[in-house]
Amino acid sequence: MAPVAPDKVNSSVVFRLGVLGAMATDLFTARVNAHGLKPKHVGLMVALDAGRASSQLEIAGVMGVAPSLVVALADHLEKVGAIQRVRDPADRRRQVLTLTEHGRELLAACGELARSADAEFAADLTAVESAVLTALLDRLAARQGLPTAPADQP
Repeated sequence: MAPVAPDKVNSSVVFRLGVLGAMATDLFTARVNAHGLKPKHVGLMVALDAGRASSQLEIAGVMGVAPSLVVALADHLEKVGAIQRVRDPADRRRQVLTLTEHGRELLAACGELARSADAEFAADLTAVESAVLTALLDRLAARQGLPTAPADQP
C-alpha cells in the first residue's frame, strides 16, 4: 500500500474533525474543570437528562465506554451531589442513576460553559455559517446514532 500524501490526510474530514475535536475538547475541559468535572462527567449527566439510559450498564452503552468507567464517573458525580444511585426494585443487581436538583443546576452551568466555548471556538463564523455547521454536524451525528442539537439551539 502506497503512503498517503500529507496533503491528502490534511484534507480528510475525519482527520480535520479529529484535530478540531481535540482542540474543542481541551477548551471545554478547561471550562468544566472549574466545577471539578471532566467532559465524560458531563456526558453522563447529559445521557441521564435526555432519558436515554438510567442504569450504569445502559449508560456505558450509550456513551461507548467501559462499564467500569461509568462506575468511576458516577462515584465522582455522587460525591459532588449531582446524581443519586438507587437499587432497582425489580432487579436488585441493577443501580439506577438519576440527576439531583444540584445535578440539573450543574448541567445547566455546563451548558452555559459549552455555549461560551462555542462562541470562542467559532468566533470567525457568521450566524448563518454557524447554523449551517450545526446542521451538518447534526446530520453526521444522526448517521452515527448520536443525538442531535435541540431545535432551539444553534
